[in-house]
Amino acid sequence: MTVVSRTHDVIVVGARVAGAALGGLLARLGHDVIVVDRSGPPADTVSTHQIARTGMVALRRWGMADEVRSSGSPALREVTFHRDGGSGTRPVRPSCGVEYFLAPRRYVLDTLLAEAAVRSGAVVRTGLNVVGVRRAGDGRVTGVSGRDRVGGDVELSARFVVGADGLHSRIARCVGAGVIDRRPDGGAARYAYYTGLPWSGIEFYVADKALAGIFPTHDAEACVWLCTPAGSGRRDFDDELRQAAPDLAHRLRRGRRTSPVSGTRRSPNLLRRAAGPGWALVGDAGFHRDPISAHGISDAFRDAELLAGCLDAALRGSVEEPVAMGAYGRQRDAALADVFDLTCALGTYPPVRAFLGLMRELGRAIDVEAAGLAARPIHAPS
Repeated sequence: MTVVSRTHDVIVVGARVAGAALGGLLARLGHDVIVVDRSGPPADTVSTHQIARTGMVALRRWGMADEVRSSGSPALREVTFHRDGGSGTRPVRPSCGVEYFLAPRRYVLDTLLAEAAVRSGAVVRTGLNVVGVRRAGDGRVTGVSGRDRVGGDVELSARFVVGADGLHSRIARCVGAGVIDRRPDGGAARYAYYTGLPWSGIEFYVADKALAGIFPTHDAEACVWLCTPAGSGRRDFDDELRQAAPDLAHRLRRGRRTSPVSGTRRSPNLLRRAAGPGWALVGDAGFHRDPISAHGISDAFRDAELLAGCLDAALRGSVEEPVAMGAYGRQRDAALADVFDLTCALGTYPPVRAFLGLMRELGRAIDVEAAGLAARPIHAPS
């Protein structure tokens, strides 16, 4: 038997950082939103989960920074760079209302965002595997079809469908969202969690053809990670860490690994078309980049803000839909351009001096991006 729901304003497919954030923003604006996900309660996912300044600005705008910190994610107030010849530590510079960074585990962050979306009035439904989109006679997307936990057919209708379902987005495939910018693949990124050591802040270890680091997180643990050129990552993680960051590897002997090694050997750098008749993409579904810049969560939060504003205008009829969704695409593409370029440049692993110069440029680009988000009107119910 097929179960057909009433028509919603928006169906968001994917309930992680991009989808849950967007669902909450749209619900705050008074729209009827359902967020669906094939999984149950959020679990960890492959992710570099330090939240850059732009993402922290978003959490503060949504009133969630203190909530995430109160979950046990430590406030990270200093950043240390290690390289041959010495180390340097600097405090996090207060800017745009941000005085510290956070690196929460994804199962914690995603759960908090989904709960906040429900408090705002969105419906979050898990255990629903979306298998396709529904279309009107003119080709416009009008909903999704899927299967519930027991294999029953489900059809949901909406004025808009948003794909927030990750790099391998089914929604992107179903609507034919073409790739509008593809760069050479990014590099390998692997990580594991360690405990038993004092973690004072974020740390980076810069070496020839490698970048390693530490993100302190929940439960007195830290995410210890290693980024290397594309196609690497086949050797033992500990061996590669000893070669790239011997001082870090030596420190870790006094601690204990609490997880398997996770990660990827190659990361696509691509940008898909942002929107079309009745549909849009947000998060990794629309834009994916090398994790070397640790900017994925901030990308998701920023684009959720941009899309919420444009969808709100289209749903209320204050701006014609093609104009509003065209604006989303242009705003998204302009907002991501500098960080995307710098991420791809870092992923070529130039000599250390040039690499550090790119890292400084990345920091400045993120500051500009964060200031732009901080200056936007805060979405509130009409």
